[in-house]
Amino acid sequence: MSSTASALWYVGEGKAELREGAVGTGVRLRALYSGLSRGTERLVLNGRVPASEYDRMRCPHQEGAFPFPVKYGYCLVGNVIDGPRAGEIVFTLHPHQREAALPAEALHTVPANVPAKRAVLTANMETALTAIWDSGVSAGDKVLVIGAGVLGLLIAALAARMPGTQVTVVDPLAERREIVVALGATYAAPDEAPRDQDVVIHASAAPQGLALALECAGLEATVVEASWYGATQVPLALGEGFHQRRLKLISSQVGSIPAARAPRWSYARRIGIALALLADPLFDRFITGEIAFDDAPAKVPAALAGSTGLMTVLRY
Repeated sequence: MSSTASALWYVGEGKAELREGAVGTGVRLRALYSGLSRGTERLVLNGRVPASEYDRMRCPHQEGAFPFPVKYGYCLVGNVIDGPRAGEIVFTLHPHQREAALPAEALHTVPANVPAKRAVLTANMETALTAIWDSGVSAGDKVLVIGAGVLGLLIAALAARMPGTQVTVVDPLAERREIVVALGATYAAPDEAPRDQDVVIHASAAPQGLALALECAGLEATVVEASWYGATQVPLALGEGFHQRRLKLISSQVGSIPAARAPRWSYARRIGIALALLADPLFDRFITGEIAFDDAPAKVPAALAGSTGLMTVLRY
């Protein structure tokens, strides 16, 4: 086996290339698929990570430094090719790379009922689960999710599984209606968003989406901000009904979880649940694009710039 492997690097604003680098030591795996995180990786590719977040934004096994050049990514599924786990399909947090060698504890077994391609959604599912925990959504609640990207749809899917919830997903793209309904939720255009909601979760990464979230929240309701804006400044009107309705605006970020859960929920436990939740074949519809790894430098920038697709995967 070679001691080097090719990896995808972001090398300038809107530019990517493949570079050879050391595989390292540990349990060796050969990549099958990796997923492009449209929101985060778009910011990385465009050099929009703020300097204050350079350290916190580092992903596991990242090389290089922000803004450029940087090897970035965290949704990789591969096949173990040596040791006692040889032949096992695993998920790991690792940049886009053809082969890697990692500590055994960094490799999480993909259940037999979850195809390797679908498993690239694991990190997104963990983020959605964290947002649900942060929101405090419960049975019977009226739940509004703003933004029908991968994260928003996964959040809606989890919320819709709770008994008696009434989940509405708001997105300007009417073509998202079909998949929203398939999840057990109701689709609404922005001008149709229902008011007086018990819980509102914002995942559109657009300032106007957050403003709408505050408009739609009911008295004493919780608004969860699950988007990340990078270096973009977000204007927000906190007058009008924000104080009168005593709204609670909180952030949700998967790097940590609510304090009440932290003593019991290890990272391995969270990833295990995220993988198990992906057993539903409906989630295959979240993968709307596929790029051969060798074509990644030419095609990834356009895929991340697009606004209509959901998850794009790299095929190795």
